[in-house]
Amino acid sequence: MLLDDYRDLTDVALRRKLEPERGLYMAEGAKVIERALAAGHTPRSILVSPRWESSAREALAAAGVDAPVLVRSEEELEAVTGFQVHRGALAAMERPALPSVAELVRDAKRVVVLEGIVDHTNVGAIFRSAAGIGADAIICAPTCADPLYRRSVKVSMGTVFQVPWTRADEWPGALGQVKDAGFVVAALALADDAVSLDEFAAAGHERVAVVMGAEGDGLTRAAQRAADAVVTIPMAGGVDSLNVAAASAVALWALR
Repeated sequence: MLLDDYRDLTDVALRRKLEPERGLYMAEGAKVIERALAAGHTPRSILVSPRWESSAREALAAAGVDAPVLVRSEEELEAVTGFQVHRGALAAMERPALPSVAELVRDAKRVVVLEGIVDHTNVGAIFRSAAGIGADAIICAPTCADPLYRRSVKVSMGTVFQVPWTRADEWPGALGQVKDAGFVVAALALADDAVSLDEFAAAGHERVAVVMGAEGDGLTRAAQRAADAVVTIPMAGGVDSLNVAAASAVALWALR
């Protein structure tokens, strides 16, 4: 039964539905598993090839956690998961309870808000930028991909466990809650009335929330209307915008 958590990991549509329903997520690779354990997350089990067994047991012992370690050959791992597990270890982890938006932003100064970003690679990269440059929290709109999906976790290098985050139930109503907490809300988008990121950063706002949308469609009109300002990154070379993960790094650096 424990192996059921690991079956069909390459079926993205199935896993996006199945994992939240079961209250679990996947951590892949020894480093990511160690970071999940260090963040206080609870493993249901760890699935490893023989050469990673001792590392898995050491990580559990260091965290003071007891969980089944399922040891299978590399061929059996591939048969169960549907792909070649190059990093040799997977852990089925319990999803932690998420705070409310108000609780999340209470002591924060820099917040990133993600709307409609469905690419798990971009979500993971944004979390890594937030951790590395210094955002305090991330809010995901209902339309945003799951930060705890295996690809997001992997790309983030485990920083999804480091940066506090939550899922907004109401959208764009959550931006009103952020404003009520004393934040200036900046919608990162292309618009005729947008101010440059340089100009916005120079204003020196004490608490800022940067709202970012999907590539292509960008932020919805509703999200832009709910913001205090529309902000754009000055560009050159006839290019109008950056990949959203790159844009998050630029914006956070400017507002640090």
